[in-house]
Amino acid sequence: MKNLFRDCPQAAVEILQSLGVDLPDTSLIREESPVFNTRPSDDLESDLVLVLGPPQQPLRGIAVEPQGDKSKDPVQLARYAAAGWLQLQCPFHVLVVTHDRKVAEHYAKPVRTGLPGYTFQAIVLGPHNVPVITDPNQVTAQPVLAAFGVAIHGLDPAVRSAYAKGIALLPSDYTPAYTEHTYCISPRDIQLLLEDDMRTTDWPVYSPFAKEHFGRGLAEGRAEEAARMLLLVLETRDLAVPDESRTRITSCTDLAQLESWTRRAVTVATIQELFD
Repeated sequence: MKNLFRDCPQAAVEILQSLGVDLPDTSLIREESPVFNTRPSDDLESDLVLVLGPPQQPLRGIAVEPQGDKSKDPVQLARYAAAGWLQLQCPFHVLVVTHDRKVAEHYAKPVRTGLPGYTFQAIVLGPHNVPVITDPNQVTAQPVLAAFGVAIHGLDPAVRSAYAKGIALLPSDYTPAYTEHTYCISPRDIQLLLEDDMRTTDWPVYSPFAKEHFGRGLAEGRAEEAARMLLLVLETRDLAVPDESRTRITSCTDLAQLESWTRRAVTVATIQELFD
């Protein structure tokens, strides 16, 4: 999900503004190092940090934290805000983005830091405040918010239909990115619905990713994804993959065979054992 904000930093600004946060009016937005240092303690590393304004005089900092569960201690988010404020010397927000209502409620609670007068409050985007958008014109006006609307409310066919019609009205430079990011930030059950929409409706399949995976057929796209996951397992285990073996994997269209190889890849000692 953070790739959306990395590729489109304005998205974080638009979301905060839609949630009522007053931000400075500037077109200068850059990605900052996500590592906060408060030596002599350990480094604090956020998922993504964006800074508004010129490098010499930052106007606002934003840490973007996609969260699928409650594993991160909310106090850590308070540390990001404090360290960001110290490092940049400007106001600093922490934006938590989640598909899960309970996760949203968890991170929306105020955090008592122990510092007199400082209670931290993350800004949370989740099912509780992402609207159900069924008007294509609203999609065109707020495409970032609409993308999250699909990711959260996409089980509703009216939401997916409105989004497809709305992004088709955007300038052609924007539609590929929004098509791809919407799919990538959606949970798997909604991704499957989007895949079906792309095969059976007039969904605007503009991006190279969508054309590759949906334009040539869903089965082939699944085989390519299985091959990618197999290579990822092998790379994670530091197993050398010769070019001929890589070609054998990526050219395989038998999903059952790829899944069998993937199961074996967890325990084999060499790439040759994978195929034996």
